[in-house]
Amino acid sequence: MMTSEQKLIAECKRGKAKYQKMLYERFAPKMLGVCARYFQRIEEAQDALQDGFVKVFSNIDSFRGDGSLEGWIRRIMVNTALNLHRKNLKHYYHVDISETETRIADIRLNYDHLEVEDLLKMIQSLPNGYRIVFNLYEIEGYNHQEIADELGVSLSTSKSQLLKAKRKLRDKLDKLI
Repeated sequence: MMTSEQKLIAECKRGKAKYQKMLYERFAPKMLGVCARYFQRIEEAQDALQDGFVKVFSNIDSFRGDGSLEGWIRRIMVNTALNLHRKNLKHYYHVDISETETRIADIRLNYDHLEVEDLLKMIQSLPNGYRIVFNLYEIEGYNHQEIADELGVSLSTSKSQLLKAKRKLRDKLDKLI
């Protein structure tokens, strides 16, 4: 007996529009949140979401069910967002990079009064390089070597960008209290 998710996947593999719509409606809100962390403007996140779902549907045959469907879709969305940045890199930013390795103690602060939307806005307000590295490291769980390889930067650049992102976020948080 097939689970509802297995049926959804099977019907999407057959190209059934009704099931593709169901899959989109099930995962789009969460995946838009994933994409939104990588861009300052919601329109850019929506573009990444749309491109990501095109990839999901064109590659659904490669989903073998080894992991969760949500995790597979999430990975596609992250890669799509990164590819969009690479494609438009000349339009975005020139990264201010310190090539020195800096270590900082991870200070956990309690900001119970903050809403998720406030934190998302703070992350979105970071410069592109900082925001991308912060998302990949802190939210997606990449290590610095994976980030360096994915973005085509040095290991120390990844570490430096994360440090600077954390400092900027901490400064923003400190201004709230």
